[in-house]
Amino acid sequence: MIAVLASLWRRALPWLTLAAAILLFILGTRRTGEKAGRAAERLENLERTNHARQRMLEAGADRPRDRDDLLERLREGGF
Repeated sequence: MIAVLASLWRRALPWLTLAAAILLFILGTRRTGEKAGRAAERLENLERTNHARQRMLEAGADRPRDRDDLLERLREGGF
């Protein structure tokens, strides 16, 4: 009986090893995909924030320099 179990174990061991390797590969691939997804989301948020900052800087560069500029723009309807 023990010999039969030992024989079955010797036959099953390579298949169990292969199944474990495949399972670990799939889990590692999944984790890598999750990391890539989070990195892509961070990059998208960074680009959106950078775009908003750039628009604010451009708007600030085009502002009236002093009260006289402001009055002139208001008279010309530049706002």
